[in-house]
Amino acid sequence: MNVFGLYLKQRRKGILAFVLFCIIFAVTFLLYHLPIDAVAYPTLLCTFLGILFIVVDFSRVQRKHKQLLEMRTLTAAMISSFPLVEGIEDEDYQAIIQLLKEEQEHLETDMNNRYTDMIEYYTVWVHQIKTPIASMRLTLQNEDSALSRKLVADLFRVEQYVEMVLAFLRLGSTSTDYLIKEHDLDAIIRGSVKKFAGEFISRKIRLEYEQLVSETIVTDEKWFVFVLEQVISNALKYTQEGNIKIYMKESKTLCIEDTGIGIAPEDLPRIFEKGYTGYNGRSDKRASGIGLYLCKSICAKLGHTITATSVLGQGTTIHINLEQYELQKE
Repeated sequence: MNVFGLYLKQRRKGILAFVLFCIIFAVTFLLYHLPIDAVAYPTLLCTFLGILFIVVDFSRVQRKHKQLLEMRTLTAAMISSFPLVEGIEDEDYQAIIQLLKEEQEHLETDMNNRYTDMIEYYTVWVHQIKTPIASMRLTLQNEDSALSRKLVADLFRVEQYVEMVLAFLRLGSTSTDYLIKEHDLDAIIRGSVKKFAGEFISRKIRLEYEQLVSETIVTDEKWFVFVLEQVISNALKYTQEGNIKIYMKESKTLCIEDTGIGIAPEDLPRIFEKGYTGYNGRSDKRASGIGLYLCKSICAKLGHTITATSVLGQGTTIHINLEQYELQKE
């Protein structure tokens, strides 16, 4: 229903009362056998004044409606004043809205304080837990046995989970610094793969990597390394035998391909959603559904795109497109 229709509906009682009064006066004049002109003239005059009143009143209501529509596009914090009070109901409604606004501001402040406290606590926790991890790694460096190699691999997993927590905390922070510049892609890949060398050897999974000597990318090294290591970690996690292949294809797209268990077709469109684990995640109770979500979020901030293709039972390929950025020469 349009504004005028709503206005007539709102004013229907007053309009009906006005029409009823006009009818009463007209009938009264006719009962007293007054001339028809004496009846018609005041009736037409009252009708004209009534229409004029409706036009003026509707213009006022329409202006107020437009002002309220503009206010609907603003946040509660941006609303500084309401339309002029024109009745008891207006005053009551504005008082209620003001109370709700103050309550919202109080809740928002309280929630922000709690969020800040939580971020500070977990940030401190992450940095504190890195100390015993570093100590354990130094201790294990002096050992060379199957058990020590297994412990080193498990310790590396713990480090990854800690870095995942830190990345999750920093991702939504407005103070996160990104250092975007050119980097040697081959050096980044070799540095990341080296961290998984023990797991490749112990599980007898072959790594196929074509050296990318001339490839440079424009990105933030720390965040891109996090994405790369998460993808390699997932590839190892779901590959029991076979190989993992890292290569570059056309359109400057880095591919990490594995021969693992693959991803079900119904799960593939949702693997980058936060908390979504799919069939593989339900079979592996350790899956959190956070890793790939962080990868997609970080890639979006770096200007990259990340997608996946997979065949169930045959393997998965993660594609990271790196051609978004071009440095401007000064």
